[in-house]
Amino acid sequence: MKRVLATGTFDLLHPGHLFFLEEAKKLGDELYVIVARDSKIEHKPRPIVPEKQRAKMIAALKIVDHAILGSENDIFEPLKKIQPDVIALGHDQVFDSDKLKEELAKRGFKPEIVRIKKSESCEFCSSGSIIKEILKRNGKRD
Repeated sequence: MKRVLATGTFDLLHPGHLFFLEEAKKLGDELYVIVARDSKIEHKPRPIVPEKQRAKMIAALKIVDHAILGSENDIFEPLKKIQPDVIALGHDQVFDSDKLKEELAKRGFKPEIVRIKKSESCEFCSSGSIIKEILKRNGKRD
């Protein structure tokens, strides 16, 4: 059975997230999703939805076979249990594929890294666009 791993913050779940996970699922038989811990998110504003709620939302999606919260200590820790054959990266995720592959190899992992190149194209396919619209409708600017 080919295991695929996808990761993300998944704040304000939207069609772009669903598209990413659907594309990731196509890469194998079993889809594992690691939901980022609030404490580990440094590349963007802190999520609005608490981590346990975000994980529960991801776990409820039919295409997701297993959803877990990431490690508080080491982002690579959950991979010991998952043993992914493929790691799917979203088109806009900050991971450098080559550096990621190098870090994985140091830890004894050799999954295929696949960047999902395309994204869903819709008005509210990103958390940022949803937030901007909420602010606009409430007479505030970002």
